[in-house]
This record gives sequence, structure tokens and C-alpha cells, in this order.
Amino acid sequence: MADLNDFDAYGGDGGGADDTAADRDAADDFERVETTPARNEDGIGTIAVSQGLRIHEDEDDSTVRAYVTKGNRSSVRIGKYLLAPYPDGETLFCRIAGLEYAQEFHADDATEIHAQRAMRQDGIDEADYKFLADLEPLAVLYDSDDGLKRRMTDRVPKPQTTVREADDTAEIKTGLKIPEDGVFLGHLAVGGEKVRTSAQPPTIDYRLKDDYEDGDPLVFRHTLIAGGTGSGKTHTAKNILRQFLADERTYRMDDGRSVTPAVVQFDPQDEYAQMHDDNPDLDAEISRRYEREGVVHGGHDDTIAFVPKVGDATYSTDDHRAEQVEFTIPFSMVRDNEWLVAGGGLNDNQYNALRHLLDRFFREYGSSGTYDQFQTFMDDPALREELNESGRVHEATFDAVNRRVRGFGAVFDQDARPITEQIERFVRPGGLTVVPTYHINNTRATETIVLAVSSLLVDQKLSNDPRYDRIKETPVVLGMDEAHNFLTDAESAQARRVIGKFTDAAKQGRKERLGLFLITQDPQDIADAVFKQINTTAVLNLGDEDAIKSVNIPANLENKVPYMEKGQMVVYSPDNSEPVEIIGLPNCLTRHG
Repeated sequence: MADLNDFDAYGGDGGGADDTAADRDAADDFERVETTPARNEDGIGTIAVSQGLRIHEDEDDSTVRAYVTKGNRSSVRIGKYLLAPYPDGETLFCRIAGLEYAQEFHADDATEIHAQRAMRQDGIDEADYKFLADLEPLAVLYDSDDGLKRRMTDRVPKPQTTVREADDTAEIKTGLKIPEDGVFLGHLAVGGEKVRTSAQPPTIDYRLKDDYEDGDPLVFRHTLIAGGTGSGKTHTAKNILRQFLADERTYRMDDGRSVTPAVVQFDPQDEYAQMHDDNPDLDAEISRRYEREGVVHGGHDDTIAFVPKVGDATYSTDDHRAEQVEFTIPFSMVRDNEWLVAGGGLNDNQYNALRHLLDRFFREYGSSGTYDQFQTFMDDPALREELNESGRVHEATFDAVNRRVRGFGAVFDQDARPITEQIERFVRPGGLTVVPTYHINNTRATETIVLAVSSLLVDQKLSNDPRYDRIKETPVVLGMDEAHNFLTDAESAQARRVIGKFTDAAKQGRKERLGLFLITQDPQDIADAVFKQINTTAVLNLGDEDAIKSVNIPANLENKVPYMEKGQMVVYSPDNSEPVEIIGLPNCLTRHG
């Protein structure tokens, strides 16, 4: 029996003259343990069945989980898109909806000993834990004669299937139903970081449908940009509007013509006329990159600032080089939209009295009757007495109406050419018309200007016998910043008529080639009847809980909104794609600020 102190028996060198270097190396090799696998799998983990594996018609009853291997755990994020192949070549496209650590071994780590030991360590031993990802199935991808297609999730993946991160542009766009072409909004993102692929460019462009293959272009299904102060909503809005003004962008009219749209943008902060000018920060390299991605950039030469003449207010700016044209609102426009001169909250009885008074006024003075003449008309005591005695308008009702129609002297019939005589310049195919109101200090006057001009466009678009063929025969994008100030829900008679008009415009927009483009920081204040007609909603950072709830985006994205950085947004456009997070361009495509 060998002596336990005889090191020779164990490869030691205690007196063993016959030991050799080869023997010592052999002993060392025997003790070495190889832990590196023979090959690395191309994936982040595998489909697990320990807690069930189930696909159900009700997505809440589906259970798909993946075990994430140790080397991939630090890079996995909620919202990332994954692929799990089926044996026959089809693929399950899904997103990570939840992440969880679970005990690998049965042990209680909520003890003082475990806590003290963990606090002395620099890190954790990942082998002690399972790392599981909850997967939300989005679609099944399959090859067809027309290329890669998607269908609803209708089959369960096999257990132990290798799951890999989606890194192919075609797979991701097909899985999320993102159109290949259309109006550029930004780049697909997850958790504030752009999704990267193996293609060039590595980013994935997000676009809105702009053709007639699957229905009407989404511009005529209406768009809402919602974001708080400093969220980048004006920057985003200008970049999107610049895409609508691309030379090659045309829309088919009923008579078979293809026409570039006219954009009319109401501008409360004097920012949109800057779209006439180039952004000096766009150097040659950035411009080339945008050209490769099909993003239209640079100032739009056909930009005119139509400046409303209001009393003594003057519009003077060095912020842009766009042409400036003055206009006024003729009082004759009130004949078709009597609520323009209602002023305050009239009840139905008072509103009917106003309509009767205006009808009588225009019968007596003709269609060219002015606001000053209308005030003189209302000052006639004989008229008040006559209407009261006949029972047509009670004297108290007359007085209430008379009070509310006052104060519009600075709005109507000013020393400028009426807007109704400048329609050919105001609505130009391929042109951008900006209506600045920053120089108007009276909120009531601003509201009247915006509603008068926008109603003119809406009325002519919806009319079967239009007075201005240019409006009827041109696709129009009607942009309204601070839309909550003009399309708010209210109980007054005139407010109901305003909302009714714009609701009709939204419902018939696709037919008449009229698209509403609304920008607001208070989406909760926009009338619900109008809001329901909006198909595409881009939500930037919002801090108000009521505002976030009002935009009706999925809960998993709703929770991200308060934490979004400038330019980061959620896009909810059911007729275009799955709800996604995107990041807008860091540069404004025209001059800004």
C-alpha cells in the first residue's frame, strides 16, 4: 500500500528522481476542465415548456416563454422582436413582453446569510438562476410567390426551438405590417434605441401607406401629432409635412388626374413659414444619407405666408424668406357660417334668432354687406321692436345676440384683399400656404380667422356645387396647430355646429381628398367626434395622465410615453401597421428655430 506521504504516488516531486516534465504536464492536463461548448448556437435561447406552451385565439390566454442563455441576458430588453422557426420553414414573429429571473435550485435566498454573502460579492452567479422572457406572438411569417407574407398566429412553436433576435429588414417590416413605401415618419425603435439590422442602412424606416392598393392613402384618413412642450412635436410635424410636399407625391382625383397636394397650415407660433428655407445644419453627408433613404429634405420654394389683416396688428419677421400676402375675411362668409360672428355661448333659441337676423340683413344689403353695416342694422330700435311684437325674436333674446356679435370690427372687411378673391394662390397644387396668427393678440379674433378659412376649405370640399373649383379639384392637407383651441367639445349651439362640420369633413376626407393634420399638446380637449375619425396618431412625450389616456394607444406603449426623449414617439395607425415605437430624425429637414 502506498504511503500517503509519498508524493510520487500522486505525481508530486518529493524525492522522485524519475519524474519528468512530460509526467507533470500530463497530470496538469488531466485536471483541466473544458467549459466552452463545441459550437455557439445562433440565438438568445430556446422555447421553454416548464410553465406551459400555448397559442390561443384570445391572445391573453397564450403562453410562450423562452429561456435566455447566460451570455445573452444583459442584452435582452422588453420590446425587442424575436423569431422562432417552425420545422417546415415558417416562422413565429414575436416581441418580448416581460422578463423574469427564477430560481434554478430550490433555496431560500431571502435570508440574512444569503444577503450578507451577496453583498460581499461583486456580482451574481447566473448559473444559479433561470432567465425567462415572456413572448407576445404577433404573426406567422411564410414565403409565397409574392415574397414574404404574414398571417395571424395560428400554430404553436416546438419546444426547445432556438429563438433569435430579428435582424432582417424584410422580416421585421413584414412582421409588423410596415409598408415598404410611403410617407416617412422616422425609424423603428425599442426602448429609445433604433432597431439595427444586418442590412444597409441598418435602421428600419417607418412609413405610412400612400397608395391605393389597400384602400385610400392614410393622409386622407387624418393624422394627429400629440406632444407636450419641448417634446419635438413641431419639429416632427414639419418633417412629415415636408414629405407631403415631395414633387413626386401625387394623388388620384375622381376625374383621373394625378395631382400633388396643397398644404394649408395654421401657425400660432410663426414657425411653419420657415419651411421655405433650407436648414443650414444639413451638410452634404447628411443630405446624401437622407437621399439614400428616400427622405425629402431642404426648403420648399413654393411657400407663401398668407397673413390675416386684423386691426392695427402688424406681421413683421426675419425668421423666414417666404413671400408674404395679406388677406382679410369678408363679412359675406358669415352668410354660410353664421357661428363665425356668434362670439360667445349662444343657446339654441338665441342661435336661431341670429340666423334669422343674418338672413334678413343679407336680403336687405346683398351678399356684399359689411360688418359695419350689420352693426348699424342691429342698432335699429325699430327692428328690435318689430321682431318682438311679431313674436319672431323676443327683445331679451335680441339683446343677448346683439351683445355677442359685437367686437369683430378688427376682423372683418379690413384693408386687404379678401381671401375669397385669392383662392388660386391660396390653394396651389404642390404649394405650402402658412397662415400665421402669432401677431394677433386677441384670442377671439384668432379663433374667427382660423375657423373662417378652414371652413371655407371644408365647405368647398364637401359641396356638390362648389364655388371654387380649385379647392374641389386639388388634394388638400389641412394642418392645424394647437387644434384643441378650435376643435374642443362644448355645449354651445355654435360649438356643436363647428364640431359637426369638421366631423363631416373627417368622415368624407378620403372621398374628397381632404386630410386633417392636427397638432396639439392637449389631445383630451379635442372633440371626441373628430378624434374618432383619426387613423394615425403619433404620440411624443406627454406628462399629463388625462392626455395620455385620451390618445388610446396600447397599454404596453402608453406606459413609455412619460419617459420618452425628444423626438421619440409611439405611432398607432391600425390601418398601417402594428403599434410601434419610432424615433424621428434628429435634424429638421427645413429651417427650424
